[in-house]
Amino acid sequence: MGAWNVFTDYLHDFLFGIYPYLCAGVFFVGSLIRFDRDQYTWRSGSSQMLRARQLRWGSNLFHIGILAIFFGHLFGLLTPKWIYEAFITVQQKQMVAIVLGGVFGTICFIGLTLLLHRRLYDPRIRRTSAGVDIAILVLLWVQLCFGLITLPFSLGHRDGSMMVQLSMWAQHIVTFQAGAADFVRGADWPFQLHIVMGMTLFLLTPFSRLVHIFSAPVWYLFRSWQIVRRRGGATRRPGPVPPPRPAAAE
Repeated sequence: MGAWNVFTDYLHDFLFGIYPYLCAGVFFVGSLIRFDRDQYTWRSGSSQMLRARQLRWGSNLFHIGILAIFFGHLFGLLTPKWIYEAFITVQQKQMVAIVLGGVFGTICFIGLTLLLHRRLYDPRIRRTSAGVDIAILVLLWVQLCFGLITLPFSLGHRDGSMMVQLSMWAQHIVTFQAGAADFVRGADWPFQLHIVMGMTLFLLTPFSRLVHIFSAPVWYLFRSWQIVRRRGGATRRPGPVPPPRPAAAE
């Protein structure tokens, strides 16, 4: 029994103290190497021409939900307590996280389920899908299920104690402080499994289509207007530029 306790302690320290840095290193270095050596694959691989209506509903719901969840986790975990406690109590922040997590988690779950169903049960899309595409969708779906499972457990910690513990773990990790794994010790199993699967998704990002998150065309919202003028000087709507005329033979 003592050997088993030693093994579980070692595994816990590895998963929550060492594994985060392993995942972060592979995430950043792997993404840079892929961008440098294999830019042609740096895309989402759209199958919009096949079953476009279900893609439109699934993709929109999924992206709305996942963006809200991502930034909610980012600011919720990494914002120090002394910053937000002047405006909101820990208990209130916990309830906001539960409500918004439930709403956007459900939206994301519906969208992701539509995308996964479309990819698995449409023969044409299945034939054009790589194994890693399906695996990533399945992992995302399972990870989202674990995230929704944490909501009832969060209701059991309405004093915000568990949320503070997880925040301290994340803040110790990003600031390279020792003892980060101790904050997760004793946490309910859905929280621990949710964290490990989330880190694993970062680990797999450079080897999948998830890298397209870096290529969001934000610049398009801020680009200058394109003005095209006719030969006579009048402006017209932007359109394709005609090919140049061949030079006259001398």
